[in-house]
Amino acid sequence: MSFIDGMAALNLEMPDRVPRTEYSVEMHLDLINRVLGLNLSPDAPIELWTKARRDFMQAWNYGFVWSTDIYSNEFGEIHTSMGHANYAAGAGFNNHTYSYFHSIEEVLRFDAVEMLPHHSHAELVNRFNQSYADRCTKADAVNTVGTYVTAVSALIDLFGWDYLLNALGEDPEQFGKVLERYSVWLQRYFDAMADCDAPVIMIHDDITWTSGPFASPQWYRDYVFPCYKRYIAPLKEAGKKVIFTSDGTYTAFIDDIAACNVDGFVLEPTTDMAYIAEKYGKTHSFIGNADTRILLMGSKEDIENEVKRCMDIGKKCPGFIMAVGNHIPPNTPIDNALWYNECYEKMSRR
Repeated sequence: MSFIDGMAALNLEMPDRVPRTEYSVEMHLDLINRVLGLNLSPDAPIELWTKARRDFMQAWNYGFVWSTDIYSNEFGEIHTSMGHANYAAGAGFNNHTYSYFHSIEEVLRFDAVEMLPHHSHAELVNRFNQSYADRCTKADAVNTVGTYVTAVSALIDLFGWDYLLNALGEDPEQFGKVLERYSVWLQRYFDAMADCDAPVIMIHDDITWTSGPFASPQWYRDYVFPCYKRYIAPLKEAGKKVIFTSDGTYTAFIDDIAACNVDGFVLEPTTDMAYIAEKYGKTHSFIGNADTRILLMGSKEDIENEVKRCMDIGKKCPGFIMAVGNHIPPNTPIDNALWYNECYEKMSRR
């Protein structure tokens, strides 16, 4: 029933139970072992962990699984590394920093159509179809294909924050043209997703910081959101559901993103879910937005109150899907995660 409930929410059909999804919890190996009564070691064969993760998502009754396909590795050698801190039980650390670019002038001249790799439409459709089919074997839920480096996130990965912010400050119009050229290059991926088998497409783009927009709102409206509209047009013509995700606080742009013809929003706790519910709760789905910090450090009462806050906002809306934003990382206390799940189960029935 997980897929049925998840798709019912995306279709605004008010399922009897509020569906749920979670992010990264499949890396919380100790929690998976506890929930399933297993004792798998981290170096157990991958097929055992694949089955365990599938069984865990079934046990926690996922109705939706967040996934994207197109990352910065699509750019080949044209990429900036800013390093990375540890994330999953010591994994993810990277202190190797470098940039393909050496000046702001190079950044402002960048032409993605000329410099980035190209793939045929048939090849891209086949990639998305294979990815979607593989995900469907791993989770009985609504699965997605999508892009991670949609616009702003692409600029971050291509140039790094230093060059991005300096180029944007020096010549915002020319930097906007850089993004427009990039969007021409990326459009072929959206055209391919329009022709692929997946009914739901995920657009990820980290357009804001926790403090909100890092550039003039007008710059976004002049350059970022017109890209979205062009991307989304063939998806909607093909009958796809389109879900938008951004980290940070994008409350200021909710109306702009809705106007791009998306069907749903994925949000962290700092974006105003109550505003989305009030204005778009009958016309759009939305996924969120319990605060992961409360699971990390809060009491049982705190966790229960946070689940209640989300349910009080979302439960009356047909497209609400519960989730912790932005992740349940591996250092989350197991008892807190289990209590969160218990609270969700208790409150999920309409």
